[in-house]
Amino acid sequence: MIKAVALDVDGTITDKTRKACISAIKTIRTVEDMGIPVVIVTGNISCFVNALSILFGTTGGFVAENGGVVEFQGETHVLGDIDKCQRAYEFLKSNTEGSSSVEKVEYSRYRVSEIALNRSIPVKTVKDVLKEWDVEIYDSKFAIHLTDPSVNKGSSLKFLAGKMGISTDEIMAVGDSENDLDFLKASGVKVAVSNAVPELKDIADYVTEKPYGDGVAEAVERFIL
Repeated sequence: MIKAVALDVDGTITDKTRKACISAIKTIRTVEDMGIPVVIVTGNISCFVNALSILFGTTGGFVAENGGVVEFQGETHVLGDIDKCQRAYEFLKSNTEGSSSVEKVEYSRYRVSEIALNRSIPVKTVKDVLKEWDVEIYDSKFAIHLTDPSVNKGSSLKFLAGKMGISTDEIMAVGDSENDLDFLKASGVKVAVSNAVPELKDIADYVTEKPYGDGVAEAVERFIL
């Protein structure tokens, strides 16, 4: 039995232009009205995710910054080490040809557990330059994330599930990108929307026929309604 639904934001709840899909919002409200909490799991900063949670009416708390921050019932837990990510960023900037392309995303001052870069630099370059560094590198298709390898969306979803008093086996997870691999693997029902990267589709229990928010609605209709 599914006791919670965990949703990525960019490319899952939103479309390729980062606009929220009305179908996804309606689905979130339907699920919440059934008494099933929705958890937002994203690489976005916690203040942004908190605003989404309020606007969408989700009650399951959230995982922000790719697992670096968890919030549940008003308590915030910072699980990622931003200092090691910052040192890696400084090394990257100093050791990359055309270093002006190595820039943090807007509102980076609000990040407390990871570094997020504009996608003006190829992710392969970032991985090559930082191959000896103790950081994980994710491409969310909206930013390149340097994260603490001790945490990820999956480990933090397990942490949050413990706070909720449920097992991750009782969670349906929906995502689209590379940084969603861990949290889908941690969940009982794994769903990739049709616009997802091939790696995510390979591990999914179900790949939707529809993309973005329409895919979220399709998954909920199939497994919950």
